[in-house]
Amino acid sequence: MLGSFGTAVHRRAKLVLLLSAVAVAVLGALGAGAFGQLKGGGFDVPGAPSTRAAGIVDDTFGGPANLVLVVTARHGTIDDTGPTASGKALAARLAAEPGVRGVGSYWENRGPALKSKDGRSALVVGNVDSEDDALVDRVLSTYVQDDTAVTVRAGGQAVVGNTVNSQVLGDLAVAEGIAIPVTLLLLILAFGGVVAAALPLAVGLVAILGTFAELAVLGRLTDVSVFAINLTTALGLALGVDYALLMVARYRELAAEGADSRTAVVTTVRTAGRTILFSAATVAAALAALLVFPLYFLRSFAYAGIGVVAIAAVSALVLMPALLTVLGKRVEVGRLPWSTSGGGSAAPFWGRLAGAVMRRPVVALAPLVLLLAMASPLLHAAFGTPDEQVLPASTQVRQVSDVLRTDFTGDQATSLQVLVDGDPAGLAARLAELPHVVRVQSATASGTHLLTVYTDLASHSTAAQHLVTDIRALPAPPGATVLVGGDAAELVDTKDAIGSRLPYAAGLVGLTTLVVLFLFTGSVAQPIRALVLNVLGISASVGTMVWIFQDGHLASWLGFTARPMDTAMTVLLFCIAFGLSMDYEVFLTSRIKELHDGGAGRTEAVTEGLARTGRIVSTAAGLLAVSFFAFGTASVSFLQMFGIGCGLAILMDALLIRGILVPASMRLLGRHAWSAPSALRRLHDRVGLTETTPEPGLEPAKTP
Repeated sequence: MLGSFGTAVHRRAKLVLLLSAVAVAVLGALGAGAFGQLKGGGFDVPGAPSTRAAGIVDDTFGGPANLVLVVTARHGTIDDTGPTASGKALAARLAAEPGVRGVGSYWENRGPALKSKDGRSALVVGNVDSEDDALVDRVLSTYVQDDTAVTVRAGGQAVVGNTVNSQVLGDLAVAEGIAIPVTLLLLILAFGGVVAAALPLAVGLVAILGTFAELAVLGRLTDVSVFAINLTTALGLALGVDYALLMVARYRELAAEGADSRTAVVTTVRTAGRTILFSAATVAAALAALLVFPLYFLRSFAYAGIGVVAIAAVSALVLMPALLTVLGKRVEVGRLPWSTSGGGSAAPFWGRLAGAVMRRPVVALAPLVLLLAMASPLLHAAFGTPDEQVLPASTQVRQVSDVLRTDFTGDQATSLQVLVDGDPAGLAARLAELPHVVRVQSATASGTHLLTVYTDLASHSTAAQHLVTDIRALPAPPGATVLVGGDAAELVDTKDAIGSRLPYAAGLVGLTTLVVLFLFTGSVAQPIRALVLNVLGISASVGTMVWIFQDGHLASWLGFTARPMDTAMTVLLFCIAFGLSMDYEVFLTSRIKELHDGGAGRTEAVTEGLARTGRIVSTAAGLLAVSFFAFGTASVSFLQMFGIGCGLAILMDALLIRGILVPASMRLLGRHAWSAPSALRRLHDRVGLTETTPEPGLEPAKTP
């Protein structure tokens, strides 16, 4: 099938390139509208009690006070004449601001909760649409201004969200500004020439533009996170590098052995193309697990990831053979004088390493123990959702949050909203008796009672989550229904929603991996081996991130505040890293199987297979790791964690797992490495995709 396809593309290469250029233009025009369709946020759980409570508070009570202005007297106390006049004027102006609701201030009713413990500061609070970044920016630029009597600083959840989103977008731009030029330079070095290095850019460009077009359509039908754009560009370029590197290496290898253009192109499509198809299937399966979760932040990465994988695979199978046909020997134009990659020959180092490991598989104990030690911090991992502590301590909103927590009795940002549909019947008094509750404030509208519970706890702390559980455990008043909202309640619901669906996501990833790899190899042992080793490598990476970002090691060097692992970003890290590790698994296993099916002995197939793919896998992993490690320059801690974690997982997979643990496990499996029960073997013979031939020049091994 793939051989026939390769022949057809070779015959009509110029027509294929012309049609591809038209498709790129159409996709680019359609994808240009993606940016206007995508949204921020996406961390709320639809239908959860906290989400329903937030909707009622917004609709019935005008929303919680998510905008807080801290007014501090330059001299004396906040009750002096000058600060009082400035504070009243500020509150009046804010109340008249379009889009701002529920403005209140200390100077209206002299409420003690709105005045700092030292008497030098007071609060002006209000509510704004937290998703309206333009409104939040306008409020900040207009009202965070000092005069001769007071200084004004802004905080609250709307400001925190706005600052985090702006910082993330800025950090991503910086990371891409670092990664892209470095990657382009490394591409030239990796491909050994300028023309060859441009090939993955062609595949990546088509994948990126095609996925932008997909997101533009999906954005009109459902909620899609704006951060899916960044995954599209990173993954599109990464897969373009992977697939192009695989096909160029095979093409060069065949050309060096004397194959003519048609034979080299068709054989490349038939062999490397098969690998790409199965690789794309495994990566897409890992990303499809994100669809299990209800948060559209995570689902958006599935939309983008599956789209970019599928389009990258198709463009590699269509564009690459057409480009190689048209270019022919000109693919070596701009060849670096010191490059040795043009012939696509095996890398002796990787072959010698595999041979040494297979002679003494006990040497694999060292990396195995290392990976287990790196994974051990997972045993005490804690999880949360983003708050102001993901920002550097130097940012204003972070400083304001610290002031609200330490200098005021009961922070609006950390409060819980208890909604009672019916008679509250003494519920406020029972709430006030709970540990860490500072005070309870009541309000009523349209027959619904709002009990705002102020606490002395950080909203994302374990104690605050326990308080939510305690409130929800209180008996509801007779005939009434009770909902609990607030940041701590949202965290509890988010962790529950993700945790309850993790088994389904893991089952989906595991099952699809086993099925796809069985269809690929015809073996039962190979899919199980791949699954175990990949999970081990990713667990080591995530465990290391716990050690760094939760336990606080390297905090001063990277400039973050130690806090629980971000729940959504950890799930995303696992799925992305697992998918890419399966990408390299398929690259290596396909070559080993091709050699084994061609008659090579078990040891020879592994050593020669690793020799011929080791350079490809390590080069692709190094290029991709650069892109992810660039995220380490970010100032938002969960973005640092995601980038460093993915980069580390990719490098460990390419070096430790592919280079050492795979040869060792193949040696230990012995003759069972490629075995399957007879019923499954017959099934594979019927439905498995097999289009391989013996390696040129490789004599079949004698059967003992």
